[in-house]
Amino acid sequence: MARQPIPIANPDYRARVGQQRREKTRALMMQSALRVFAAKGPDVPVIDDFIAAAGVARGTFYNYFKTTADLLAAVAGEMSDEVLGTIDPIVQKYDDPALRIAVGTRLYVRMALRYPIWGEFLTRIGSRHTVRGKLLDTYLTRDIQAGMASGRFPKTNALVVRDIILGSIFYSIETLLTEPGHPDHIEDMLSTVLHGMGLPLDEAHAIAAMPLPATGSVDGPIFSVLEPGQD
Repeated sequence: MARQPIPIANPDYRARVGQQRREKTRALMMQSALRVFAAKGPDVPVIDDFIAAAGVARGTFYNYFKTTADLLAAVAGEMSDEVLGTIDPIVQKYDDPALRIAVGTRLYVRMALRYPIWGEFLTRIGSRHTVRGKLLDTYLTRDIQAGMASGRFPKTNALVVRDIILGSIFYSIETLLTEPGHPDHIEDMLSTVLHGMGLPLDEAHAIAAMPLPATGSVDGPIFSVLEPGQD
């Protein structure tokens, strides 16, 4: 009886499995970094803390990240994109670019307060790694440009407007995390910004203060290790 040939694994299948394994390991390290950050704060942990928490070898860590700063920047940036994965489908239900900017900004800040560990990540790591080139940058620029193209906003430098709003978002998150006695801070900021973008003051205030739609928990591999607080 002839021997049956041993099946050879499909190279595409092996590559796919290898990629899934790498993604799983990277996600594990970022989840572990978040736990270490929550336990020790952002200034104390060293590479050994992250290695021990993830249960990986030192060489494995360096296969993915050069420094702890690289790891923390990746965590903050990817968490920001996970938040936008929840927020942007809600934002896109609005046709008015001013509403989209106001609702998206307020929901983003609300998430940073609902998940204060992530909010601290944002303010500690900074916009260079967490926003620039990420979904918040992309979606905000999209809505600013749409408003200018439609005549909703006067045509000016969209990047300047983007920078003003992004800077305001980061400072507002830090203010609200460290000075919680200002519950209308983000609404007042948005009213001022929208008025500066050309909207009448009464309309800017009404848009900035409109009731927000409900959002669920953030659905993402890194946020999965956090329990949301109260809205």
